[in-house]
Amino acid sequence: MTTADLRDRLRLIVITDADIAKPRTVLDVVQAAVSAGAPSIQLREKSAPARELAATGRALLPITRAAGALLFINDRVDVALAIGADGVHVGPDDIPVAAIRPIVPKGFLIGTSTDDPEEAHRLVSEGADYLGCGTVYRTTTKSDAGKAIGIDRLEQVILAVDVPVVGIGGITVVGAREIAEETDAAGVAVIRAVMGAADPSETVRALLRPFS
Repeated sequence: MTTADLRDRLRLIVITDADIAKPRTVLDVVQAAVSAGAPSIQLREKSAPARELAATGRALLPITRAAGALLFINDRVDVALAIGADGVHVGPDDIPVAAIRPIVPKGFLIGTSTDDPEEAHRLVSEGADYLGCGTVYRTTTKSDAGKAIGIDRLEQVILAVDVPVVGIGGITVVGAREIAEETDAAGVAVIRAVMGAADPSETVRALLRPFS
């Protein structure tokens, strides 16, 4: 996959959260999201054991594949490889990118997170295919998200690397429009905006619109 192709597939990453999705299931919301054009899904269930995470991932794969969407697994490269997901997204406390790249097959995508331009450059040199950068806006969804970095810091990270960068953290439809207009971000990643939406399909379309 070329960088341009990947950038297009990262216009929106919908990150799952089973609690926020209730009373609907994650599969219900993901189906609505990809049907509306969401090009990437990240399965993120921090408290789920590996067996349960793998079962959910296997159930999601036919949905994402039928829609032509990518499926990433959060944190667990072992689960991602076991189920044949498209890639993994790891954080600073997970297995390092440099340790993952040599053990995964060609074409397997590795995403990671940073809000530091120098670290961004290092992570890309180690094999990261894309970066998530945030927290752009204040969020209550992730307890470890830290302070909001704002648009300017996001753009600094974007300018430091030659891979797609996705804004994350407190992203709403309004925020997605601001990021699209004021930075060169490939897209945005959201949790609550879609998982908690009354109409996930309409929200996905609204989030994608600025990046079309």
